[in-house]
Amino acid sequence: MNKINIPMILLTLLASCAGNQQKKKAYEWPAVEAPEADKIPHERVLHGDTVVDNYYWMIDYFKNGPDSSRVIEYLNAENKYLDTMMKGTEGFQEKLFKELKDRIKEKDESVPYFKNGYYYYTRTEDGKQYYKFCRKKETLDAAEELLLDVDDMAEGHAYFSAGGFSVSPDNKLMAFGIDTVSRREYVIHIKNLETGELYAEKIKGTTGSVAWANDNRSFFYTSKNPVTLLTEKIKKHVLGEDSESDKIVYEENDNTNYIGVGRSKSGKFIYIYSGATTSSETRFISADEPNAEFKVFQPRMKDVLYEVTALEDKFLILTNKDALNFKLMECPLDQTSIAHWKEMIPHRKDVLLEDVDEFKDFLVVSERKDGLTRLNIKSLKSGEDHYLDFGEEAYTAYATANMEYNTDVLRYNYTSLTTPSSTYDYHMGTRDRKLLKQQEVLGGYKPSDYHTERLYAKAKDGTKIPISLVYKKGFKKDGSAPLLLYGYGSYGASMDPTFSSTRLSLLDRGFVYAIAHIRGGQEMGRQWYEDGKMMKKKNTFTDFIDCGEHLIDQRYTSLGHLYAQGGSAGGLLMGAVSNMAPDLWKGIIAQVPFVDVVNTMLDETIPLTTNEFDEWGNPKNKEAYEYIKSYSPYEQIEPKAYPNILVTTGLHDSQVQYFEPAKWVAKLRASKTDQHVLLLKTDMEVGHGGASGRFDYLKDIALNYAFLFALEGVVK
Repeated sequence: MNKINIPMILLTLLASCAGNQQKKKAYEWPAVEAPEADKIPHERVLHGDTVVDNYYWMIDYFKNGPDSSRVIEYLNAENKYLDTMMKGTEGFQEKLFKELKDRIKEKDESVPYFKNGYYYYTRTEDGKQYYKFCRKKETLDAAEELLLDVDDMAEGHAYFSAGGFSVSPDNKLMAFGIDTVSRREYVIHIKNLETGELYAEKIKGTTGSVAWANDNRSFFYTSKNPVTLLTEKIKKHVLGEDSESDKIVYEENDNTNYIGVGRSKSGKFIYIYSGATTSSETRFISADEPNAEFKVFQPRMKDVLYEVTALEDKFLILTNKDALNFKLMECPLDQTSIAHWKEMIPHRKDVLLEDVDEFKDFLVVSERKDGLTRLNIKSLKSGEDHYLDFGEEAYTAYATANMEYNTDVLRYNYTSLTTPSSTYDYHMGTRDRKLLKQQEVLGGYKPSDYHTERLYAKAKDGTKIPISLVYKKGFKKDGSAPLLLYGYGSYGASMDPTFSSTRLSLLDRGFVYAIAHIRGGQEMGRQWYEDGKMMKKKNTFTDFIDCGEHLIDQRYTSLGHLYAQGGSAGGLLMGAVSNMAPDLWKGIIAQVPFVDVVNTMLDETIPLTTNEFDEWGNPKNKEAYEYIKSYSPYEQIEPKAYPNILVTTGLHDSQVQYFEPAKWVAKLRASKTDQHVLLLKTDMEVGHGGASGRFDYLKDIALNYAFLFALEGVVK
């Protein structure tokens, strides 16, 4: 267990007492019995280690479907218990929901983007949960064409997701994907945009997106395994033909790889990408020749990742070959093997090269230095380059919706913890920029009322861990304020500081909000990721604990007022820190948490398992098994006191199956020695991403906030 030093305890207890002098009213949790899950022993014997899992039976719904009544009864009992325990907050939850919803401009329109002669955009209407997808020809003054009315399409569905909108090169047809279950398994539909006819042909079990060939009658798509949901095959569909007979143009034999198919921005090539955590491979054909055989760009190499971008006269290759933080190479269009790669942008130890956006006369290189994103504009004619200046110390900026190849205008988005999402057009030649739209926050939001900071916590091994935080002005750094610390720390995903209108409900009630940029992410470069995965995974957890202790040391909060939140792999983080430092947290929110790591990584029928061996390790290997078991939250539950915990999941989750959080809660209930609150909410209609409507998800946020406020004694 992570120990807090005695002097800090005394300091924080004094600060906590000072904070408790504020006018707060403790929430009275109802005295009702929590559900007690059945114990049915199941033995796992591996590497000479025998483990008894009393709750393994909860996988039954995943394996056998709706007939698994015991699982459903338990999940319903937990939902009923949560409703009872939180009943006294129902009015407050309704108030919070209305408050969150009232900040959203209901009748709104996205910034149009231009592609192949048309402006595309979405618009929303008052009271509607979804949106309309529209376009206008050549000018924004042209008549609107309503391509899809997703509000109408979603009627009668508890969950509805439409995506992968892909218009044919001649602008006459559109393919799109629909998921009504929330397992990210889409059915592809085709619509004639001239007549409005929705074609009868449907393609099931896909990722939902397509890559059109230039003949306007054939496209390529990614087919999923119906059990594991792995992307296994790339197929070609020809309009009017039976999709059951679609030709397989590529089949991936390595089940640790994800695959996908896409079209170059120039419209000249179609790519098939196959990649794992540590290596990748690209195939390509001319978009003019859909019947051609895909050619390997460069055969996959051990521990080498590469991505391909096509220019008029050459290919660009973003790769980590002999370059931890990646470098940019180039090669001729007809000589693509590594022997012909030449360096264009060298590797830099202090700069992570993340992405490249291609234009006819410019390149936009997305970089990361000192934890911040940067956009470097490079002229392909003169070779000169320059960086965009954003004028803030902590921010997030990224290129977005740059669909057109023949343009000198870059579309980018800018945001920070206090700056609402802002969309700009930047002329790369003249260096003029224009603000097109800033997220409108109804109710009179003023950025000047809030303050953001960037701190660094010292990890146990001496590494400095960045922390971004925001609070409302008037905050006193005396330890009395409640603080919510968010973390993720996996897959190299960077948790950049961005604005959230919903977060204002926390800040306006005295909370500080902080993001711990822990190892396992990629904020500080590729090594930051490498030092938080596989056999170094525990760095992620100890970094987060060290950030929490630092915030207490610096009196941003105190023991008894520090809360933690994370979802998915961030839910693994929540489970780990609740085991490692249970006394540090007053409360924890674990959303769709990945907490049964050993058992999930042993079962290759579970979606994503084989794709994740390079992230966590394969427990069929003894060394990996012992290391994963030593931190897996489910395995490490002990008879001791735990924090107050709210756990949320979805029955149809395809990323982290419902049974992981359900088992974790059941085992915690049977093991913990405290009287703290432990709640589990299972949404019986949705999956990993939660509710699909633009307002329904606010109810989940209202529940999360009500949980925090109840613990903190905030009643309005």
